[in-house]
Amino acid sequence: MTDDTKQPAEAGIREEAWHALDAQTVLEHLRVQEKGLTSEEAARRLAMYGPNQLTEAPPTTFWQLLWEQLNNFVVILLIVASLVSALLGDYIEAGAIMAIVVLNAVLGIIQERRAEEALAALKQLASPDAHVMRDGRRQAVPARELVPGDIVLLEAGNYVPADVRLLEAINLRVEEASLTGESLPVQKSASTVLDKSVPIGDRKNTAFMGTLISYGRGRGVVTGTGMHTQLGMIAQMLQSVDQEETPLQRRLDQLGKTLGWATLVISAIVFFVGWMRGYNPLDMFIIAVSLAIAAVPEGLPAVVTISLALGMREMINRHALVRRLASVETLGSATVICSDKTGTLTQNEMTVTRLWVDGKFIEITGSGYDPHGEFLVDGKPVNIVDYPAALTALWLGVLNNDAQLEITGTSDMQQTYRIVGDPTEGALLVAATKAGATDTEVKGAYPRESEVPFDSERKRMITVHDIGDPRPDDISPFYDSNLRDWDVIVMKGAPDVALNLCSRYQIMDDESVPLTEEKRKEILAANDAMTGDALRVLGVAYRVERDVPEEGVAPEELEHDLIFVGLIGMIDPPREEVKPALEKARHAGIRTIMITGDYPNTARAIAKSIGLIRPGHNVLTGADLDKMSDDDLRREIRHIDVFARVSPAHKMRIVEALQANGEVVAMTGDGVNDAPAIKLSDIGVAMGVTGTDVAKETADMVLTDDNYASIVDAVEQGRVIYSNIRKFVYYLLSCNLAEIAIIFLGTLFTRGSPLTAIQLLWLNLVTDGAPALALGTERGDPDIMDQPPRPPSEPIINRFMMTGIIVQTIAITAVTLGAYLIGLRLHPEMPEFAETMAFVTLSFSELLRAYTARSEYYPLHKIGVFSNKNMNYAVLLSSVLLLGVIYLPFLNPVFDTVPLGWAQWEVILPLLIVPSIAAELTKHFASVRLKLTS
Repeated sequence: MTDDTKQPAEAGIREEAWHALDAQTVLEHLRVQEKGLTSEEAARRLAMYGPNQLTEAPPTTFWQLLWEQLNNFVVILLIVASLVSALLGDYIEAGAIMAIVVLNAVLGIIQERRAEEALAALKQLASPDAHVMRDGRRQAVPARELVPGDIVLLEAGNYVPADVRLLEAINLRVEEASLTGESLPVQKSASTVLDKSVPIGDRKNTAFMGTLISYGRGRGVVTGTGMHTQLGMIAQMLQSVDQEETPLQRRLDQLGKTLGWATLVISAIVFFVGWMRGYNPLDMFIIAVSLAIAAVPEGLPAVVTISLALGMREMINRHALVRRLASVETLGSATVICSDKTGTLTQNEMTVTRLWVDGKFIEITGSGYDPHGEFLVDGKPVNIVDYPAALTALWLGVLNNDAQLEITGTSDMQQTYRIVGDPTEGALLVAATKAGATDTEVKGAYPRESEVPFDSERKRMITVHDIGDPRPDDISPFYDSNLRDWDVIVMKGAPDVALNLCSRYQIMDDESVPLTEEKRKEILAANDAMTGDALRVLGVAYRVERDVPEEGVAPEELEHDLIFVGLIGMIDPPREEVKPALEKARHAGIRTIMITGDYPNTARAIAKSIGLIRPGHNVLTGADLDKMSDDDLRREIRHIDVFARVSPAHKMRIVEALQANGEVVAMTGDGVNDAPAIKLSDIGVAMGVTGTDVAKETADMVLTDDNYASIVDAVEQGRVIYSNIRKFVYYLLSCNLAEIAIIFLGTLFTRGSPLTAIQLLWLNLVTDGAPALALGTERGDPDIMDQPPRPPSEPIINRFMMTGIIVQTIAITAVTLGAYLIGLRLHPEMPEFAETMAFVTLSFSELLRAYTARSEYYPLHKIGVFSNKNMNYAVLLSSVLLLGVIYLPFLNPVFDTVPLGWAQWEVILPLLIVPSIAAELTKHFASVRLKLTS
């Protein structure tokens, strides 16, 4: 192959312009004839272009995962504190701190162990074998060996092995929903030459790698292989998107840094002040390390990780499987949900919803492939048998039909079905079954003798059936004793095409009358009304004729003087639960945007029917997007509720524009085309039932029931989880800052630190840790879905919490130092009593404080003092362990404690309830202030 052969192929792949060239020009550019390449030429091109497979990004190694867990400011501080403790000879403290670090890392790796399997799933979509023309004959070769210029043969049921420009398309229909979002198989045409700017979903002369041939056959020339296909472009986009930190990760890390630097400053002050006052420098250094241990919430990383894991388990109960631990909270902060239409907002099941016959519209209830429903005229149920023309229209749809309705089982005493074949034709079978006529009965009563297949240029299909012997009246719309051994010619197709082939039309009493010009206008007006509601409309007609030859009859001999029967309208209907779920999301301040590859009218109609489009908001197409700059898109996107006919690159631009406006974006979808935008978004949500492997492996969360309502439930649970995380951060910080104040003030104004380093570790890990975990299991405040999404810039600790932390720090510090000073006065010769009294007072006040931290604004008596069983167990366990540290003799020297008597408890008991009373009063005044300002 010469360089000038290589260059056009590579340029064509890059520019994606093969659809803008006629077939002969494409062959000339690729230096190939229709008989195919030679084996030698194919081998040379394989060496030049490489195998027809997707390249993978290097997988995440164990050490990379470990570094992600350790690369955190709080964790680094803990490691440093552990090393310092070990150097000072305190191996118990060092071991305890390192145990926390190891526990956090292990939990994180276990929960977040995600292999990059998206590309592997993409590779599975490729056909393992391909049928090609090589050396002038048909051959089967591995799909990975295809090269640009290969002539491939396409047949129903097979995946397209590479991107191809069609040379021949005979009734060829391709399912492209996973790539473009188009819910219906796309009719292909080899002879069409398109404009360069035509989007992927409208390229009728091209078939794409990984899509499925649903009907017909064809032949095409390979124009792109491997990473140079549309599927490969998606793979490249997946690799190019970096995984960003979630808002929670960023805030916790920032909180840890702030706390860490503040601690270093305070520790330095304490060290130098103590040194200047004449204390031993080594003792002061140990106190400074103790202060650092007090400041750093050792249990926070582990508590956050475990709380998120518990939240993940609750998510599963709500039909949401979270694949990335830190993403649990992100959905709760989502301000925008970008949702695919097909299969997410709709059922992904074509359904006949309306008939028009002889001037009457007949609505059909029941959705999807459920063959049970009612027929309504003017909103009232009717017996369809009383409308013979409607029955005839449905039966014609069954006869002129290549699909099958198969029974898959029985549910609630009713049979369940699945469609085999084209979804549009399957919808006709389901509608007829609702009228009491199964496809096996009707097709058996009128055996097919011949056909003229559907053609995209003719826009119609003709079948010829034998009327034959008399049949029962309930399955004989055409039977007449005088018509024995006659044939019925059945046609379905585009309504305007069908109408032009008719000279009569059927009235409601099953008679036919001449088709006048006024009636033609009436039929076309009915068609316009149905298409205006985004229905896909087919016209059906028939004619009875004696002895139609089975072969050798030109279509024109069959397609004349037909009797027009009616119009059949169908749509992929919205899910029933979507509308209330959208309303609930809107009430929670969350905006929903539909992003689809479908046509604008269809998307608009679906959006209107579910209440998605807001007043004054618009529908934008992919072509419109191409004309807009990024700045224009950022401005306009605030007023766009529906994006139609979009490509994967468009979806990424939409997500980027929303994020540039400060939105927290959740992207839902189920197809290959959704994967790059799913990965780019703040949290990607894939459909678990209808979703492709690519979408599921790329997503942060997978819905196990494909129910849009589950997304809103997941949002609610995400808010609960984040609220709980804030509660225990609030709780831990109020405790830790109190410990800092106790060490700082005690060192400056008393004999020394009231607490030892090991006591501080016990407080942070055992006394605080268990209740903090229990806070992570709270059900959430009753009004959590009445609040707007959190601003992305809002810190974990808001103004109210900061006030509460200050109040708690003062209260806990006061009672602890009070107990310490009283202990020193009671036992001046034994400071161990004062230290133990301070330790016990601080521990029990923090345990009681955990109950008041269960809600930010609701008082304890409203949420129920003991309604959280996990909190009861945690406080009980921590209390028992604390008493063990005090009263078990072998633990006294480890924790520097002594057993307390009743005299000491008389001092402690009144003090330890003060912080809880202060917390409840703080909530009361905050609630009053909120009511006054609202």
